[in-house]
Amino acid sequence: MINSTKPMQSVTTISRFLCVALLLLTCGVLSGQNQDHRVKNIVLVHGAWADGSGWKGVYNILVTDGFNVSIVQEPETSFQDDVAAVKRILALQDGPSILVAHSYGGSVITEAGTDPSVVGLVYVAAHMPDAGENEGDDGKRFPSDLAKSGALKKTVDGFTYLDPAQFHEYFAADLSAEQAAFMAHSQVFNFADNFSATITTAAWRTKPSWMIVSGSDRTINPDLERWYAKRAGSHTVEIAGASHCGYVSHPKQVADVIESAARAVSK
Repeated sequence: MINSTKPMQSVTTISRFLCVALLLLTCGVLSGQNQDHRVKNIVLVHGAWADGSGWKGVYNILVTDGFNVSIVQEPETSFQDDVAAVKRILALQDGPSILVAHSYGGSVITEAGTDPSVVGLVYVAAHMPDAGENEGDDGKRFPSDLAKSGALKKTVDGFTYLDPAQFHEYFAADLSAEQAAFMAHSQVFNFADNFSATITTAAWRTKPSWMIVSGSDRTINPDLERWYAKRAGSHTVEIAGASHCGYVSHPKQVADVIESAARAVSK
């Protein structure tokens, strides 16, 4: 009698092997597709009286998590120069980007974010004007402690800065005195007319947005940040106790929101 069991077992084994191989191949292709569609470019934009170095903590987290991170150094000499600086960095990216900004930088990315490569906007204790608005007028809706103080100064040639002696109190209260002093004495002076620059097209009108509210912000009233977010329908996260420099003092929470934005637009 011829035993046909072994040939059948061999066929079954081969079939199982092929099924497993096909499954692994399919998973690999899908995984590759997911990686291809993942938004990995993050562009960080600083605000007035600061520079890109404040993003270091957020930068380190994002890079460790596999993102390609670029930091814009705006000259703060004119609103148009700052928008151009952002677009210059966007043009160097190899795919879609999440655009992130702090403070005055929010106005800048509201204008620059209309660039087709931008797929999401993250505002960190930032201004978020609409078309036809400027952040100076918007700030009057909910005046900040800084606006009521005498800490904002102006040079004879029209550039603004914060009194170094009051910088810690109004701009960076949750940072150490030493760190705040360094930031105060290395601040980038911002041309005064930048605060009255009118937005032509608001990127958040057509692109998803996130707002991180600093609960103890004294430079921008937290109620204004909440109002901006509600108007735009932004995904909103509030960091209780954070100063205007919450992106420096709470880098993990800020990075988490940025990564959430990247995941959301990658789906």
